[in-house]
Amino acid sequence: MPAIYDAIGVDYANLRKPDPRIAAYIHAALGDAKTVLNVGAGAGSYEPVDRQITAVEPSAEMIRQRPEGAAPAIQGSAEALSFADDSFDAAMAILTVHHWTDKAKGLTEMRRVSRGPVVLLTFDPAHRGCWLTDYLPELVTLDEGQMPVIADYARWLGPVTTLPVPIPHDCSDGFLYAYWRRPHAYLDPRIRKGMSSFWKIAGAEAALERLAADLDSGAWEARYGNLMELDAIDAGYRLVVSQG
Repeated sequence: MPAIYDAIGVDYANLRKPDPRIAAYIHAALGDAKTVLNVGAGAGSYEPVDRQITAVEPSAEMIRQRPEGAAPAIQGSAEALSFADDSFDAAMAILTVHHWTDKAKGLTEMRRVSRGPVVLLTFDPAHRGCWLTDYLPELVTLDEGQMPVIADYARWLGPVTTLPVPIPHDCSDGFLYAYWRRPHAYLDPRIRKGMSSFWKIAGAEAALERLAADLDSGAWEARYGNLMELDAIDAGYRLVVSQG
């Protein structure tokens, strides 16, 4: 069966450019690891350039978009990593766990092959902090259905530390809640194309029409205009780190 991103990943590398402020959190959590496995590596976002990277990615389309000079990618899944125990100094997985068929197996595999930290950028489905869900409550249901709860990571990886990752107002990575201070962006179908959630929910058109009307009338600004004074918010994204 083709990987989901073979369909939705077209032009992904142009829509999802790594944000250096988020990258700093990830790279710091990797510590002094020299060899790093990137699972669900996609087009290579957030891969440190000063480490030896091995990438695993199920989608041929995403592998095709990896830039020249990026680490070579092995086509495969998190649930069946073809490496011996303790093969890497660290392992990372960035905004990908929710796509895995067997999350417990995939994370157990990451823990098995890493002798050091396992670093995950993920989303806390218990968080309620972005106005977009007022228009699309289906996003809450979707998150609750596909995102592990934070307590699951400790069950699958052992003790973890969890750190909120603030999302800057001008975030260059176009994930779902990256545009919290740029509401007009959600009306652009090209931008939505880089957000997997919009491929998984039905009826978004009516909600987006309501958003467009509220932006035109000033109702959105009246309700959420205070956000325009903020440089960053906690939108629910979390860095989860298992030291092993």
